[in-house]
Amino acid sequence: MTLRLVVAAVAATCIGLLIFFGPVGEWFFSLISWIDANRAIAWPVYVLAYIVATVLLLPGTILTLAAGFVFGLPVGVALVSLSSVLGACSAFLVGRYLARDWVAARMAKIPRFHALDKATGTDGFLIVLLVRLSPLFPFNLTNYGLGLTSVKFRDYLFASWAGMLPGTVLYVYIGSLALDIAELAGGGTASGINVGPWVYAIGFVATVLLTVVIARRATAVLRRQLEAQETAGEEIQ
Repeated sequence: MTLRLVVAAVAATCIGLLIFFGPVGEWFFSLISWIDANRAIAWPVYVLAYIVATVLLLPGTILTLAAGFVFGLPVGVALVSLSSVLGACSAFLVGRYLARDWVAARMAKIPRFHALDKATGTDGFLIVLLVRLSPLFPFNLTNYGLGLTSVKFRDYLFASWAGMLPGTVLYVYIGSLALDIAELAGGGTASGINVGPWVYAIGFVATVLLTVVIARRATAVLRRQLEAQETAGEEIQ
């Protein structure tokens, strides 16, 4: 067994134990409560927590919502954008250099990944951008999977940042409307806002619609790109 397989096996075991036996949700909200109480020094802790969650394949949605609640819209978007890109790049590098065999086995179960691999060889920036804008591929696992492709790290970094930005704005905006931690945990919004509720409502609807339109268009283009790669592969065979 190679060193990479050992590292991958240990990482997979730790992730499994953390998800199935650990109170992950409680840990998340304890962390959010601490960040909320220590806002002046909290941002480095938040960035580190987001990176770790991404590398461990934990859902980052609650942390994205929390950024809006704790830091507000402009700062929250900046922090999530930085954190998500750093987390995605960390997973990318792990997938490319440390856990390649383990990642390859997982990605082999995704039928379209083979076409994605081919497409990134010629249009790396465009394909990664479309993947980030579209829900066609799971975010956390795709971070690792793209590390197996021939996409350049530079293209991966900038395309990931640009592609994740619309979703980041949407979820940070939703989080900024929460009144307290309990409401954030329940996924609710600040229905009790007294100042300009229609401004919040219109902004929320506009953000959702824009994100949906972008995702739908990106998914359609991505499907055409992948189908073209699949067809080309069949013709060569």
